[in-house]
Amino acid sequence: MKIGFLGGSFDPLHLGHLVIAQDALEGVGLDRVDFIPAAVSPLKGRELAATAAQRLEMVRLAVGDDPRFGVLDLELRRGGTSYTVDTVRALRGLLPGAELYWVIGTDQVVRLAEWKEIGELVRLVEFVHLARPGVGEAAAPAIPGLKLHRVAGHEVAISSSELRERANRGLPLWPFVPLKVADFIESQSLYRSNP
Repeated sequence: MKIGFLGGSFDPLHLGHLVIAQDALEGVGLDRVDFIPAAVSPLKGRELAATAAQRLEMVRLAVGDDPRFGVLDLELRRGGTSYTVDTVRALRGLLPGAELYWVIGTDQVVRLAEWKEIGELVRLVEFVHLARPGVGEAAAPAIPGLKLHRVAGHEVAISSSELRERANRGLPLWPFVPLKVADFIESQSLYRSNP
């Protein structure tokens, strides 16, 4: 079983995230991709606008009943800063014998050396990286044992920060997010400074 994992704040999840997951699934021949919302991302220096429960629900709504995608709340349940190495250790215990792939954007390739316990992490998981809009090709860092798969995916220029700003201005979020996610954001008055 080959399983990919896509971590992130998902504040909010948008169609770009779903395209990345689909491209990774097809590009590496994965059996499925599980989304893992982070409690606190160590490489982002901003407060999250939506609660953990709201972000988890948006991911669940986006994935729906599609068997190619799943949602794991283990980082949210653990709380605190979400370090990938801790998550992958837990996944290794839950999925013995599975081949694990961590999906990242090309912008993160050059930062892999900064990741906590990267030497241990590369022994536990392989990395899949996809191009990000406006980010050139990245050279693989010199990390012994690093297995890095480049997938030529679709570059979708949507950002969560742009969508939060659109919601704050009262602009529609569909078709940038799945319709159920757009409806949820509206029903919760998410990302509005004056709901």
